[in-house]
Amino acid sequence: MLTERAKSGFLRYRQFYEMENLTDNKQTKLAFSDIDLARQLFGEHNSNLKKIEDALDVTIHARGNTLLIDGDRIAARLAENVIKQLYGLLKDKYPVYPDDIDYAVKVLSGDDRISLRDIFLDTVYITSKKRSITPKSLSQKEYIEAIRNFDMVFGIGPAGTGKTYLAMAMAVAALSKGHVSRIILTRPAVEAGETLGFLPGDLAEKVDPYLRPLYDALHDMMRFEKVSNLMDQGVIEVAPLAFMRGRTLNDSFIILDEAQNTTSEQMKMFLTRMGFSSKAVITGDITQIDLPADKSSGLIEAKNILEGIGGIKIVFFSKDDVVRHRLVHDIIKAYEDMDAIREK
Repeated sequence: MLTERAKSGFLRYRQFYEMENLTDNKQTKLAFSDIDLARQLFGEHNSNLKKIEDALDVTIHARGNTLLIDGDRIAARLAENVIKQLYGLLKDKYPVYPDDIDYAVKVLSGDDRISLRDIFLDTVYITSKKRSITPKSLSQKEYIEAIRNFDMVFGIGPAGTGKTYLAMAMAVAALSKGHVSRIILTRPAVEAGETLGFLPGDLAEKVDPYLRPLYDALHDMMRFEKVSNLMDQGVIEVAPLAFMRGRTLNDSFIILDEAQNTTSEQMKMFLTRMGFSSKAVITGDITQIDLPADKSSGLIEAKNILEGIGGIKIVFFSKDDVVRHRLVHDIIKAYEDMDAIREK
């Protein structure tokens, strides 16, 4: 199946190299020493090779542990680079999944000098199911490095770009290594207590649905029993943003999710909760603000007034960083196109 986000990146790559008149056809031969790794690279029924063919408009013939790549010189050169680097990842014990083919094409289409090893082998955390969590794009790599090196990081971009998930992985890794003594996860619930009043149950039961995405990410990384035990001990805390008022959070990894729905007052309150030996990550999508029309987003305000302060890093994501189902990327682009038409 043709992957639109990979193809769009290749089209930009082609436009750049067409200036060098590299459009004549070329046949490239690649031979791999490890037949088992070659089979993993090719995929079941050569499915991985077909993804590369679709994205880059080349023809790839597999014969044993040898590949023949046919296409114009630009496409063939990029396909060769993608295949060689993916094979290198397999040699380094990285399990290449079908989606990684798409990510590899997208990354190398943007800059063919990039080393996939520097991105894909940067293991953030290994889950209880022995699955490695790693960045899948340059922006995700920048985000991970920012969290490592800065005490406060803002991750701003559309849904599906890994902002919350990677921050959660970094938090769990920091806790497991003893870098922090607790994890605090928070997000704004609803604006008015009256709205909560219509929901059944006590206060904790009323706000639980708004915090469910944080629980989901947490349970994806750690066994349910372990999460429950750590929460009972107060080592992991999941709470609505309103519960942060008046506290000082020391020796903690704090994540504020859905920050676009904080008011200016709420954002200032949260940012000033940070104590000694703590790290804060604030994530949000400024294109999906659910606040009333008369309320401005605290995330947008914070972005504007805090940029440039030492110790604070702001990382921006785009639709090209989406790592969910391929349709999510296309949906985001469709809405962006509609907004552009409306603004004309």
